[in-house]
Formats: sequence, structure tokens, C-alpha cells
Amino acid sequence: MTETVPPLLPAPAAAPEHPTSGRLLARAAFLTAVLTLAGALLGLLRDQAFAHVFGADTDTDAFLVAWTVPEVAATLLIEDGLAFVLVPAFSLALVARGRQPGPDPVRALVAATLPRLMLALAAGAAVLIAAAPAVVAVLAPGLPATGLAVDCTRLTATCVFSFGLTGYCSAALRGHGRFLAPASIYVAYNVGIIGLLLLLGGAWGVRAAAAGVALGGVLMVVIQVPALWRSWRQREAALAVPEPRRAPAGRAPRALRLALVAPVVVFALSRQTQVLIERFLAAPLPAGAISHLNYAQKVAQMPMVLSLMLCTVTFPVIARALAAGDTERARRRVESDLIVAGTIVLLGASVVVACAPEIIQVLFQRGAFTLHDTDATADVMRVYALGLLGQTLVGVLARSYFSEARPLWYPACAMLAGLAATAVAGALAVPVWGAPGIAAANALGITLTALALLWGSGRRRTALSVRWVGGQLARLVVAGCAATAACRWGAGLTSSPLPALIVGSVLAVVAFTVTARLLRVREFCLLFRPVTRKLWHAR
Repeated sequence: MTETVPPLLPAPAAAPEHPTSGRLLARAAFLTAVLTLAGALLGLLRDQAFAHVFGADTDTDAFLVAWTVPEVAATLLIEDGLAFVLVPAFSLALVARGRQPGPDPVRALVAATLPRLMLALAAGAAVLIAAAPAVVAVLAPGLPATGLAVDCTRLTATCVFSFGLTGYCSAALRGHGRFLAPASIYVAYNVGIIGLLLLLGGAWGVRAAAAGVALGGVLMVVIQVPALWRSWRQREAALAVPEPRRAPAGRAPRALRLALVAPVVVFALSRQTQVLIERFLAAPLPAGAISHLNYAQKVAQMPMVLSLMLCTVTFPVIARALAAGDTERARRRVESDLIVAGTIVLLGASVVVACAPEIIQVLFQRGAFTLHDTDATADVMRVYALGLLGQTLVGVLARSYFSEARPLWYPACAMLAGLAATAVAGALAVPVWGAPGIAAANALGITLTALALLWGSGRRRTALSVRWVGGQLARLVVAGCAATAACRWGAGLTSSPLPALIVGSVLAVVAFTVTARLLRVREFCLLFRPVTRKLWHAR
């Protein structure tokens, strides 16, 4: 189906930061995708270096318990929580900037929120550092290397402050239509971790990786400051904006009141709590189980990371469309995002399921990472891949829910229900299947959440066509099954892991493409043109 995309309402005269040239916007979106992919690949290199130096044992389990802090902080402060609040807030402020005289709403928003946020982040980091022993006891009871986990947790706790500032800068830049600096943050983050890991890993052990997390968080802020400053100065030079009046003490802008923030925080924390449940259930298992779960999850989620790149760019587009009252534009954008993201993640999942042993062997089996670790990690990764579509749908739909800049508790309730399903299923599955049972519980819980969010999306302001989207996704699942079979067959033609992976991946792409076209997935072609054509009208 060829979608006719109506343009947005005419842009206000006081919003020149949004590109007016489709060519410039397409170039910026392409560079954003490249930088996001570079960050993901550096993350993979980071995990490879960690596995090579430390393998999978009690020390790595201790670090991965501390790693929970930056994982939760990234979800709450960068990827989901803070972004869900601030991107719509900045979008509303930008729309208001061109419609009302007087103080600049954007600068008033910053003045009312940033100082308070910095104070709260500093207090949160300090509390977490002081309470590190209790945090470790709660996250992983019975963990052998408790003292090491406490040391690492105190180092990673600093990222609460740095990640919060990172998320604020990213939301501000994305709200203004600037994506390159925010897309670079994980490049800087992983460079910091890899550098200290290789430099000090021999002397400090896994503490070097924890120190790298602290350094990487600082670099994430530093890499965005120049772009934020240039954007601010250009705005002042172009518009000669007078100094705004500060918001009255004790009153934040309407878009950031507690009624809006609370459901976003609950949703983000509930989503990340799935990882906490996994670590809790895996702590009593044999040494290395937490590490196997971590390696499997990081690799399995690569297709999801790639599939959500588009949504990072289109989230401000949807928020701005809703702020301007163009609900039809927002609906079409979300539906297209769901199909394109589903295409990418299902194609990637087919390769993960079919070639899990080959992937782990190529990426990690060297140094302290043994054949036993490869087999255990591959078994878990195949199960994790079953929940990748659910993870992606939750990521896309959550952005559409929270782009309206008004209180919405339904996504948080759906996430809590999925979390409960994960906890119950995991507790029942661990005694029987061990670590793969934890992965299966994760896949079950997130899939139930995705179905609930998809069902509820048809009853919202944007009113998605749930039946049509569900039918398209079902066809893509069939194409993914065909790609998995073709990939496994191709991988079996050779015993060498790298050629097997290459041949299997090529056949998976061919089988997926052919099957999707035979099933007439109407928006399958959007995979190759979501950034160029779709976004030309989006600013």
C-alpha cells in the first residue's frame, strides 16, 4: 500500500531550527542511524572484550549485579522515562513559542525543570552509593562475591546523575529536531568503558569495567553540550529572544506536573524490573548463569535496537503532530513505524534463533569464554529471541501513548501485568529449565504487555487500526518462520561458524523478502524508505 502523507500544519514563523530541506533532514536521519548502529556495535565490542578478559564466573556475576544500576538508569533517564516526559514537553513549548508573545516558553521550561532535576539526581546517586550493600542484598541474595558487587555498585551509581543530564540534553535536542549528538551518546559511553577495561582490567579486575561505566556517563553529557550550546546561541541570534521570566517557585510547567510524570516513571521502572527479576531468580543458579543471561540478552536485542532507531527520530514528529492537532498524521506514522520495526526485528530474530551457537562462537568464544559458556549462552539466546517482537512493539507503542503529553496510566498497568506474568512464570520455570526458563518467562511477560498495548491503542485519540496492524504483523511472523528455516538450512551446509553465519543470514534475507511479498505485506517496502520520504513532511 502506498501511503499518502498529508503535510503538517504550517510551521510557526518562530521555529527555524527545524530543517526546511528534505535533503538536509534525510541526511541528518541517515547519520543518526549510522551513529546509533556504531554505538550498538561498540556495545557488542565491549561485551566481547569483557568476555575475553573475564569470561563468565563469580566475578562477572558480581559486576553484572552492579550493571543493573546503569541498565535501570538508562531506561528511566535516557531511553524511556525522561524522554517520554520531556520530548512532548519541548514539542508543546516549541508550538507555543510561535503562537504567543512574551517570554520564550522553551527557556522557561528549562529554567523551571533543570535545576530541580539536577538536585534530585545528585541526591539519588548519593543515596544509592551509601545503600550499595543493601541494594546488592536485594538484587542478588546469596551471591558469593558480595563485597566485589558492592564496590562495583558504588562506581556505577554515579551514572544516576550523568545519565539524567544525558537524558535531559537528548530530549531537548530531539525536541528541537536535532538528532546527531543524541545518537552519539552510546558511542562515547562504550568508548569510555572499553578504554578503562583494556587499560586497567588486569590490575583492577571487573572494577575497571565499573569505573568505565562512570567515565562513559560523563562522556555522554560532554558530547552533547556543544550541540546544545550552538542551538541555544543560534536561537538567540536569530530571534533576539529577551530574557524570560522564571516560572514561579514551586510550580513547574503544566507538561511536567506529577500527574504526567508518575505513570511514565511507573512504566519505565516496571519495564526495567524484568531484568531485576531475572538477576534475582538466577542468583542461586550455578556460577556464570547471570553472565550467560546477560550475554544472550545483549546479543539477542541487537535486532530490537536497530528496529527502534526509526522510532527515536519519529517520536518528536508524533508529539509535534499531536500538539498541532493533526491526529491523522500521528496515527499513520505510528502504524508505519509498527510495520517497519516489526519487519526489522523479525528478520533479525530469525537469524538469532537459527544461528545462535554460531553467533556466540564467533563473538565470544575465546580467552576465558569456553565452549561450555557458548552452549549455555546460545540456549538462552534462542529463547530470548521469542520475545523480541513483543519488546519492539512495546517500544513503539509506548512512544505513541506518551507523545500526547497528558496523564496515561494504561501503559503502566499493562507493563505491571506483564511483569507479574514474568515473575510467576519465572519462579515456576527456573527449577525445571534453569536460565532458559528465565528467558522464556521474559518473552511471555513482554509479549502479553505488547498485546495489551496494541489492543488499547485502538481506543485512543489516534485510534490505530488494530485489526489491520495485527494482520500485517501476523504475515511478518510467517515470513520470519520461513527465514528461520532457510537460515538454519544454510548454516548447516558448513561446519565453520563464520561462513555458516554469513550463508544463513543471506538466505534468511532472501526467504523473508520473498515470503513477505508473496503474503502481500503492504508496507514492506517502507523498510527501505522510512527516513527519506516519510520524514520530509515531518518537520
